[in-house]
Amino acid sequence: MSEQMINDSTNTISWKSYYELCKPKVVLLIIFTAVVGMFLAVPGMVPWQPLVFGTIGIGLAASSAAAINHYLDQKFDAKMARTKGRPLPHGDLNGTQVLGFAFTIGAIAMLVLIFLVNELTAFLTFLSLIGYAVIYTVYLKHATPQNIVIGGAAGAAPPVLGWSAVTSTIDPHALLLFLIIFIWTPPHFWALAVARREEYAKADIPMLPVTHGAEFTRLHIVFYTVLLILVSLLPYLTGMSGMLYLVSAIGLGFGFLYYAVLLKKTTDDIIAMKAFKYSILYLMLLFAALLIDHYL
Repeated sequence: MSEQMINDSTNTISWKSYYELCKPKVVLLIIFTAVVGMFLAVPGMVPWQPLVFGTIGIGLAASSAAAINHYLDQKFDAKMARTKGRPLPHGDLNGTQVLGFAFTIGAIAMLVLIFLVNELTAFLTFLSLIGYAVIYTVYLKHATPQNIVIGGAAGAAPPVLGWSAVTSTIDPHALLLFLIIFIWTPPHFWALAVARREEYAKADIPMLPVTHGAEFTRLHIVFYTVLLILVSLLPYLTGMSGMLYLVSAIGLGFGFLYYAVLLKKTTDDIIAMKAFKYSILYLMLLFAALLIDHYL
């Protein structure tokens, strides 16, 4: 094999490794909910500057937080089958490269938000970054089985960030969107934790199914799913959204409840993964319904 072919292969691996650091699937969902928040903030079209630069800044900040999470969790990732192939435990990148990448894109994100969007959005985005990358990853994740409940606040922020990017305010309706994602996070993540409970136990991470058992966690998934259905009605009840959203929220909510109840009745981890995957689809479609309803 020629030296050029080796270099090309190395560059490809490096590019893919840095891309993986950003947790692209998670970040895309974050960006989507943030963009929906932008459109819901105004009756017409979102001005191009907060739409473009707000999306870039929020996306880069989320990617920076994800990369920092990779760095801080590398020892635990190496113990889990789901994460041992990540760039750091796999040896594709080293800690210096990861931190350099994270701080670079994080700094760019803050500069973009401060100078091309507004200072409030930059401040809130920075708090979210610290909340996830430091407070959740370093402390909450290893301190309490309620880690994902408390730490979910950082992941629920994107619609508020999107809304503030357009209006420079924290609107009560934006906080309703925050509340929906905040309540959605525990049943979403606990479904995965139930399926991967042995891996979390091996890594000594006190997820709820590790500390209190899978059956206890399944019960809580049902409880939070019912609560989520109720909370998801608030945009309609407050006049923020109309009938299309209401019908969508009820239908999607009962779909989520179906998987939650099914998970409660079985010990099959395949059902847990199906519930986890549905929860992602649920959030995407719920926010899509909010967006479509807003312009009808």
